Amino acid sequence: MQMNEQFDLIVIGAGMAGVAAANKCAAQGWKVAIVDSLPYGGTCALRGCDPKKILRRGAEVIDSARLMRGKGIDDADLSINWADLMKHKHGFTDPVPQNMEDGLSSHGVTTLHGRARFTGPRQLEIEDTAYDADRFLVATGARPRPLDFPGHEHLIDSTDFLNLEHLPSRILFVGGGFISFEFAHIAVRAGSSPTIVDRGERPLKNFDPDLVELLVNRGHEIGIQLRRTTTIREVLPSGDGYQVTLEHDGDQETVETDLVVHGAGRVADLADLGLDAAGVEWGEHGIHVADHLQSITNPHVWAAGDSADTAGMPLTPVAVSEAKVAASNMLKDTTTAPDYSGIPTAVFTIPELARVGMLEAEARDIGIDLIVRYNDTSDWYSNYRIGETTAAAKILIDQTNDQIVGAHLLGPEYGELINTLGLAIKLGLTTRQLKSATAAYPTVGSDLGSML
Repeated sequence: MQMNEQFDLIVIGAGMAGVAAANKCAAQGWKVAIVDSLPYGGTCALRGCDPKKILRRGAEVIDSARLMRGKGIDDADLSINWADLMKHKHGFTDPVPQNMEDGLSSHGVTTLHGRARFTGPRQLEIEDTAYDADRFLVATGARPRPLDFPGHEHLIDSTDFLNLEHLPSRILFVGGGFISFEFAHIAVRAGSSPTIVDRGERPLKNFDPDLVELLVNRGHEIGIQLRRTTTIREVLPSGDGYQVTLEHDGDQETVETDLVVHGAGRVADLADLGLDAAGVEWGEHGIHVADHLQSITNPHVWAAGDSADTAGMPLTPVAVSEAKVAASNMLKDTTTAPDYSGIPTAVFTIPELARVGMLEAEARDIGIDLIVRYNDTSDWYSNYRIGETTAAAKILIDQTNDQIVGAHLLGPEYGELINTLGLAIKLGLTTRQLKSATAAYPTVGSDLGSML
């Protein structure tokens, strides 16, 4: 076995978080290496956020035209060419790994490829070569949660869906979360008939239940079927597709579908890292870290994003923020904790569903003196203009200080508007201060004052 030179830091995982930390530490003169067994770029750029939203653009165009049917737009011959849309996606994703690696090299980071595995508290093995480092940052992201029903091996995951050469006419999505809803909204506008099977009563549990129901109804109108409190018992190959046995209220039925997609959550991708050999305590939610992102059992190991068991949401911007905080703490020997206030999240369905801050039930549970400003915005000018008939906003305000403690939006472009509300929460702005700002008109942003 070869013995390689010693590094100040080895980053495991070349996604957005790992790359941010590697570049930050290399810029301060540290000898840094980064390793990944997959192409550089990570889930967001290659297998998640970015390619998903490129495919969504095709669905947006179809939906926008349909909403304007009879209002000046003839959409009779409009359709998605899946192959061309996929080619457009590849135009973005294909150059990412090399561009990412070139950028790291230009910052003096040593780029390595292969499966990394700890062999001791400060030792790694990568493709039969041993490496030593003073510190390690684990940023390996997440993988689909293991499923245990018979036939689970026939499911494809989100990565496979984003690389489908042809979109089948019937798709069954397992789980009622982000992945299933976003992909179903793309698929239905591309001509497929999607079904979402959720074992719970309420899908998208981390979002406002009132707005979720509006979104579910909007999806139903365009052909997305949601099966609540339903469990998958078995998936069997059948001809060119699959027979899926479902159970609801004790009754079983079998449905036919062409494709079954895993959208039932993700767990930290740590099982193959040999963390036990490094004395690192971990679980399915990530490495057990202190508030400043250092392993509680091995001071040489740090973690960020899905690899760290923190209070942060499983979002790429959160992972990048955590990685930068971890890098800063390593460089300065400090114990700064990440700031998670005012971080928004969105489900990019059509229309999109966004949230920042607390849910209404959470705010009431801790005794906040709450004002709830709810508006059905479907008939407001910004939505009338484009023909959208489903849109709403719910803003939660603490009466004692006039500050926003939560905001929940469903509507076109509300994924942008939620950022302003996130900034207001982060900076402690009052609704009076927000309403005092004059927005460009007519824009969706100019609706904010009326929402408050």
